[in-house]
Amino acid sequence: MPHPADSHDLIHVHGARENNLKDVSVAIPKRRLTVFTGVSGSGKSSLVFGTIAAESQRLINETYSTFVQGFMPSLDRPDTDLMEGLTTAIIVDQERMGANSRSTVGTATDANAMLRIVFSRLGRPSAGPSFHYSFNLPAGACPRCEGLGTATEIDLDELYDRDKSLREGALTIPGYNVDGWQVRIYIESGFLDPDKPIRDYTDQELADFLYKEQCKVKVGDMNLTYEGLVPRIRKALLQKDKDALQPHLRAFVERAVAFAACPECGGTRLNQAALASRIDGINIADACAMQISDLAEWIRKLDDPAVAPLLKTLQQTLDSFVEIGLGYLSLDRPSGSLSGGEAQRTKMIRHLGSSLTDVSYIFDEPTIGLHPHDIQRMNDLLLRLRDKGNTVLVVEHKPETIKIADHVVDLGPGAGGSGGTICFEGSVEALRASGTLTGRHLDDRARLKETTRKPTGTLPIRGADRHNLRNVDVDIPLGVLVVVTGVAGSGKSSLIHGSIPKDAGVVSVDQTAIRGSRRSNPATYTGLLDPIRAAFAKANGVKPGLFSANSSGACPNCNGNGVIYTDLAIMAGVATVCEECGGKRFQAEVLEYKLGGKDISEVLAMSVADADVFFSAGEAKTRAAHAILSRMSDVRLGYLTLGQPLTTLSGGERQRLKLAIRMAEKGGTYILDEPTTGLHLADVEQLLGLLDRLVDGGKSVIVIEHHQAVMAHADWIIDLGPGAGHDGGSIVFEGTPAELVASRSTLTGQHLAEYVADQRTR
Repeated sequence: MPHPADSHDLIHVHGARENNLKDVSVAIPKRRLTVFTGVSGSGKSSLVFGTIAAESQRLINETYSTFVQGFMPSLDRPDTDLMEGLTTAIIVDQERMGANSRSTVGTATDANAMLRIVFSRLGRPSAGPSFHYSFNLPAGACPRCEGLGTATEIDLDELYDRDKSLREGALTIPGYNVDGWQVRIYIESGFLDPDKPIRDYTDQELADFLYKEQCKVKVGDMNLTYEGLVPRIRKALLQKDKDALQPHLRAFVERAVAFAACPECGGTRLNQAALASRIDGINIADACAMQISDLAEWIRKLDDPAVAPLLKTLQQTLDSFVEIGLGYLSLDRPSGSLSGGEAQRTKMIRHLGSSLTDVSYIFDEPTIGLHPHDIQRMNDLLLRLRDKGNTVLVVEHKPETIKIADHVVDLGPGAGGSGGTICFEGSVEALRASGTLTGRHLDDRARLKETTRKPTGTLPIRGADRHNLRNVDVDIPLGVLVVVTGVAGSGKSSLIHGSIPKDAGVVSVDQTAIRGSRRSNPATYTGLLDPIRAAFAKANGVKPGLFSANSSGACPNCNGNGVIYTDLAIMAGVATVCEECGGKRFQAEVLEYKLGGKDISEVLAMSVADADVFFSAGEAKTRAAHAILSRMSDVRLGYLTLGQPLTTLSGGERQRLKLAIRMAEKGGTYILDEPTTGLHLADVEQLLGLLDRLVDGGKSVIVIEHHQAVMAHADWIIDLGPGAGHDGGSIVFEGTPAELVASRSTLTGQHLAEYVADQRTR
């Protein structure tokens, strides 16, 4: 496909300096598929998301009235000299979908809305207009559970100690301290005797304590709202998705609350009128509970001229789920339970049927979580978006997707301070000949092992039946590298995460996100800041707390944030560098204390690799810091700066940061979930070396993985399938990679055989 030559058919970026970008200028062809490549931390996301997408969104926001802008997130202008030719940007990223308990796969796409219209037209007896089939609206929701689908029973003995009074600390709920407002409101309400043990309360006192409706009470000089303890807990903790709570609150909810399907609606969330309405014996709850691939076939059989166009559109939407490798989901699946890759592909469904053209679709590693069998289908969908007349920008590491690009922009040459420049722009063929790191590794293929390790024992799993697993019996070899494979939805995670007991000997690193605020960074998250503060304190004879931007050493002007956040009321808020500390986050006197000739802000500005050298020699030498830093280097994070906010890390970087922490634990078995996520082709070899070191050091390593280089490197493969959802859930192969290639008996075997046959080894 020829590239447009007219400058109006190009997106121009001049002098981009976001994060590590070094005055980058680039011209990107419109209405083409451009793939951005480079090692993790090379600047791909800074260019694509932090510059191009950010400026497009900022300009769109400015088209709204200042009143409307006041309710929108504030967006700073990216640090660039000039950008031209931008189009509306639609970002399809890896962020997990909101953990709202009312959000499902169906509500997050147009599928539920279309299905409701179908039932309102064809369902007998009709429940009324389409909104009468919605569990998120009173007209359709079950009145007992208000459309949540679950009934909860609270164990009162987990809320308080009956033998104590309120003043003695009877309340055992996290955060309910005797001297805090949460408890003072009960003590000073006048409804209760705060010095009487709860077991001695009268019936009226107990009713007021547990269930009283909201009313105003005076506490000190303030008028506050009093409410019974049970409804207060329900509102504060039970109306949120449990997985969205802080770990200590989640543990409390699991301890204190029993969840069960609502007895009135059976967990369907809908009222009886909606449930009584059926098409060919199927109600809307039945339809939403079907595997999407089955629902697509059911919809295909419906034939009614009154809704023919709608049925066709719904059919295309459901077929897109199947095409994109998500046919194993159901529309009633909570959206918060989807993995990052599943969430990204679900968001993509919304756009495939869109009438918009000439927009920029921006994808962040869309192949994450996809088996090689599904990557080709993902590629076809990316090309379909392009062929509708859209600009498609993709940040990607997988060679299968890089190879379909019309245009490639390769950043590097390294990561962090060693990256941030354009190493190559052009076609895929020109990339191969370019000599860049990506070009040299584009056709890499790992060899099958000539010899495999012998197991030292087995971990038996018997009768595994979680989710779609079909009473699976399997012996997982120990003391070797085991790779668990299969298409998305085949049952890999259900088998490994759901069936292996998480005892003291098992270290599991899954794909759940790191919870990090603007104040969290690699130094605080890994515990590295503790030995650093101790070293500074010892060298200068002062307290360690001075060297924390979250403690006594923080700049008082910005409270240790480094920037001042200014709310401009109805105008967009802005963040400006603190004039007091110049963005260094610490008081000026704290910066006078040195360690090895550097102050604390200079140390936190170091990369992991530079800090490892610094803390391995001279006055700054500390074994504890070196141990943490070397583990971070092992997982290919040597380019990160110690003080970089966790909120700026990619999904792959966060995943590997978790791995660096968990490697310190004294587990005998490591379970890793797609550790190649976010890794450049050149870094996969380093990861294989790390896995080998773990196994050779006496660990058992179990990896859930789609990357064929990891499969080829395994000692033993367990392949699940043959398909996804109810078409999966069985062991379809157990053995060495060489045996899998020789048999070609499964989808994984066929793709791995093609991979090793197309071998151009390093």
